[in-house]
Amino acid sequence: MRDKERGKLKIFMGYAAGVGKTYKMLEEAQALRLDGVDVVVGYFESHGRKDTIAKTEGLEMVPRRKIEYRGTAFEEMDTEAILARSPQVCAVDEFPHTNVPGSDRVKRWEDVQVLLDAGIHVLTTMNIQHLESLNDQVWHITGVRVRETIPDWVVQQADEVVMMDLTPQALLNRLERGVVYAREKAEQARKNFFQEQILVALRELALRQAAHEVEQRIDNDQTSVDSKGRPGDRSGEHHKILILVTADPETVALVRRAKRMGDFLDAECFAVAVQPTGDLSSLQSADRDAVERHLNFARNLHIETRILEGENTAEALVEFARRNQVTQIFIARPPQKPALLLPLSKSLVQRIVDMAKDMQVVIVSNPKRAVQ
Repeated sequence: MRDKERGKLKIFMGYAAGVGKTYKMLEEAQALRLDGVDVVVGYFESHGRKDTIAKTEGLEMVPRRKIEYRGTAFEEMDTEAILARSPQVCAVDEFPHTNVPGSDRVKRWEDVQVLLDAGIHVLTTMNIQHLESLNDQVWHITGVRVRETIPDWVVQQADEVVMMDLTPQALLNRLERGVVYAREKAEQARKNFFQEQILVALRELALRQAAHEVEQRIDNDQTSVDSKGRPGDRSGEHHKILILVTADPETVALVRRAKRMGDFLDAECFAVAVQPTGDLSSLQSADRDAVERHLNFARNLHIETRILEGENTAEALVEFARRNQVTQIFIARPPQKPALLLPLSKSLVQRIVDMAKDMQVVIVSNPKRAVQ
């Protein structure tokens, strides 16, 4: 019997469809099969690519689970069937996929966590634009808001991340030859992600992420761990980041930006809201829902959250920061207002800056935000 140690996760990552992620995943699965490893394919999406389909020959495919939703039958990965089959290795395509309502779990990456917990090693695929902390950058590059995202901590827990690289020119040539998509879908792709300047920017983003992954893993190997098992900071300075959570929709982008900075600095992150009552009961319903949604978003990224009690937001925020040895405070720049209201709209930001002279205050603005 296989021991019940957690399975290992290997991610094949790219910057766009067609760079070879699934092909490489299946190629590795075939090599394992030939070495006598018990390997199955838990989910595979062919997109009609003949060369990729050919790589499945001889591999055992676990049948998909059929789910009825609004009168239509959908097929999803059958996690329970894979668990019952209990292979050594399972290949799972499209890691960020959102399961159809009625599935046991919302996201495929959550299904993969179940397989890993059962001691099954997993090979999987994803594109860089599905990484949660890069969501806003990808939106600015492409004009498309990616809805299927994976929390950074999920990718950081992977035992290995393989970046599949291909020049944009070579990828566009594949698209032109019908290797990536059929003609009709290829035409649609050219209007969205498959424009050369967009592919160049996404590839650069992917290469920077790959460099960061390598640097982070080297640091983790070379540094000691603290009492909580976290890698130590070789510079001797331990960074902590504090994020002010409000009902403002820009809070989501603020949290992403701060979390990404936290990952680069190996910093603890706190996300806090400030209310006179110490809870959200005094807020209007819409604002209360928004703040709770933003706090939940932070929790999903493994950020510690608090609701601080205080009549003065700036004082409560800075006092908490000093008490917890925070080194950086992240706040959102308020939207531009008519000249009459400008001093009021800037007062909170200015007060925080004035009070937190011993910390770095990062004021994050969204260049695409509409002027009110």
